[in-house]
Amino acid sequence: MSLKTQYNLKSPGVKRLMREACELAEPTEEYFATPLEDNLFEWHFTVRGPPTTEFEGGLYHGRILLPSEYPMQPPNIILLTPNGRFEVNKKICLSISGHHPESWQPSWSIRTALLALIAFMPTSAAGTIGSLEYTKEERQILAKKSMNWECTVCGKIVDKLSHSATSNPLTKEESSLLSHIALKAEEDPSSKVNGTEPVDSVRHRIVNTDIPEIQEEIVRNIPQSNKDRMWELIIWMLLLTITLLIVRRFFFL
Repeated sequence: MSLKTQYNLKSPGVKRLMREACELAEPTEEYFATPLEDNLFEWHFTVRGPPTTEFEGGLYHGRILLPSEYPMQPPNIILLTPNGRFEVNKKICLSISGHHPESWQPSWSIRTALLALIAFMPTSAAGTIGSLEYTKEERQILAKKSMNWECTVCGKIVDKLSHSATSNPLTKEESSLLSHIALKAEEDPSSKVNGTEPVDSVRHRIVNTDIPEIQEEIVRNIPQSNKDRMWELIIWMLLLTITLLIVRRFFFL
């Protein structure tokens, strides 16, 4: 049974995933992702280790588990290839994963999650769920071994990525997310490798992005719960004041 006949095509989540499957159908140099033949809400992906880091030369395979509420709720990401940064067969904790639904943006996509995963790899684990603190040498060994790793579903991953096709330019939101990761990396000296900022080595196209626009977008992407509560309180105070004035005018004319 094909995915188109298996799912309700009127569902926003299904329509969104079908569109993303078409957009990601062709592998790039950096990543490739595709849904399982019998399950649109589970994807397998392969990403290339970021250059100029201990992950350079490595290929890392994993699963993306998408909730039925996607894209309103974030996906869960599981790495399957031993890598020294994330535990395998365990849902990892990232700002773009199911561990942090408060920071997820519905406009983000599977591609956004993959780009963020690549950017997060050289950063410090900082004790987060599913993170590991292997040495640089241990990660380099694992990167070499990853070329021979095989997925029980997808087979060998060494040929999953393209050697020539580049991915599409970053969107403004993707740029802001990666810049936010870069800012976090700058605050942690241990995440720098050979004096090079990790995210700069992952996504060279970010250099051409307008920095003021990125900063503005970062502010917009900050969770709005506190701001919403503040404005809600102000609105209620204004409504109460107006009501009191109307009551006073009505009874004391």
